[in-house]
Amino acid sequence: METDIYLRLARHMDNLPGGFPAAESGVEQRILRRLFTPEDAELALALTLLPEEPHVIARRAGITPGEAARRLEAMERKGLLFAIHSPGEPSQYSAQHFVIGIWEFQVNNLDPQFVQDFDEYLPTLFNPEIWQKAPQLRTIPVGAAFDSPIEVLAYERAEELVQAQDKFAVAPCICRREKRLAGDGCDKPLETCLTFGTAAEFYERNGLGRAISKEEALDILKQAETAGLVLSPSNAKEVLNICACCGCCCGVLRSVKRYPKPASLVSTPFVAEVNLETCQGCGTCSRNSKSSA
Repeated sequence: METDIYLRLARHMDNLPGGFPAAESGVEQRILRRLFTPEDAELALALTLLPEEPHVIARRAGITPGEAARRLEAMERKGLLFAIHSPGEPSQYSAQHFVIGIWEFQVNNLDPQFVQDFDEYLPTLFNPEIWQKAPQLRTIPVGAAFDSPIEVLAYERAEELVQAQDKFAVAPCICRREKRLAGDGCDKPLETCLTFGTAAEFYERNGLGRAISKEEALDILKQAETAGLVLSPSNAKEVLNICACCGCCCGVLRSVKRYPKPASLVSTPFVAEVNLETCQGCGTCSRNSKSSA
């Protein structure tokens, strides 16, 4: 019965836009067993991507509202879902994708075996042919459609997104922390993952990050720009996070680089062009683009 629960949970998560495809080795099942108790898995099957109050989820799960509230709160602390707690309002809970979502919520729970399992699962999870039924990193709406699932931002555009926010938190980059734990990391800044609004409240409430000011958030963007990190916002009408990624540790960027035509997977409103009147053929722009990746 326990096996059935995890298979059902895997299918449930794979039906979410972020996907959770099965690997030949079954490593995704090891990951689920590590994260979810059978009871957690059963309740996770009753979650949707829409935030809902415990009594709604309880009805779907066939349990009492009080039991649902208690178990959902415990699952929030484990980083197995997303929660919104507004003053004077009932708490609301929603399902999360494995990436971007549950995996990032485990930033303080990594160990060598967990890292090994994730790296084993990475080629299946980020297989460009099957990954993401819908984009998880944002494509900025500009009145036209894009096929790419990822947008790379220039510093100026990222600054605009930050300026529009009023609640901020910063967390360590799970990709660089993961690689450092495995003895294969880089020296890029670690504390660079920005979250906003309800996501910032979630990170602060659950000890995943610390609250910062708008000025600190803008300074982190400057640090990321100086370090040559790639700025990628979440794919949402209201931006909840901006990742600052490096090509040596980031699972998404590493997977993109393995694809024969990586540029087809990445969208950006900024395109490099050669000015034949001023170009001296020094190769600096080519070298800089390779080092930032």
